Amino acid sequence: MSANRPIRIAQITDPHLFADERAELLGLNTRDSFLQVIDALADEAGSLDLVVATGDIAQDASMRAYQAFVDAIARLGVPFRWVPGNHDDRQLMQSLPCSQNAFAGHSVLNGWQVVMLDTSVPGKVHGELAVSELERLQDRLSVAESDPQVRHTLVCMHHNPLPGTAGWMLDIGLHNADDFNRLLDNYGSVRAVVYGHIHQELDLINNGQRYICTPSTCIQFKAGVHDFTLDLLPPAYRLLDLHDDGQVQTTLRRLENYTVNVDQGADGY
Repeated sequence: MSANRPIRIAQITDPHLFADERAELLGLNTRDSFLQVIDALADEAGSLDLVVATGDIAQDASMRAYQAFVDAIARLGVPFRWVPGNHDDRQLMQSLPCSQNAFAGHSVLNGWQVVMLDTSVPGKVHGELAVSELERLQDRLSVAESDPQVRHTLVCMHHNPLPGTAGWMLDIGLHNADDFNRLLDNYGSVRAVVYGHIHQELDLINNGQRYICTPSTCIQFKAGVHDFTLDLLPPAYRLLDLHDDGQVQTTLRRLENYTVNVDQGADGY
């Protein structure tokens, strides 16, 4: 990593992998779409400093699904960090040999800290930050105010801290988002919050804070509708360039020449 260039992070989210590589989620083979995303990332792996995976790694919470994910990421030769989503088994993820590094709560890179937060609630679709996670975040934000080696913060998690863009998403986000957002308001180092969960592309400013949501590596959810509806947009990943002055530049990349075949009559998953 050169101090003369921005830190480049790739975010992938919501792969929903199965133990069975042939399994489909609402008509789409999630293993195939995920591996195509990895192939696309491999073409630019030389410029990457870190990969963050923001949850729902597995649809069936199986060891084989997690191992398939880890094996694919290993092809990139880039460090990665992950957090669980509502479909994941946290303990199973932590049992993998890579977990000591992959579950690291934060990484410090050239003046930036990347803070990974666990919003998962076992057995629930919605998310919540435990008191211990909020306290850990507060500790890291305090470090950014006192340590000259840590000037900027990127927060990564699974659940959406802002309301989703479809009516059916009303209750599936981060239930204690007010506590989270209030904490961000009290500190000045957070340059962006990145997340997944709602399978949509968003990049917006709310109350002075930047929030960035990345689409899934598999199916996408249609925005602006009341009931559950699949979109026909292709799988995607995001690149984040973190600059020394705190600026965050981002590029969303969707798979090219990818034919989306999904069950458009599905009313949930």
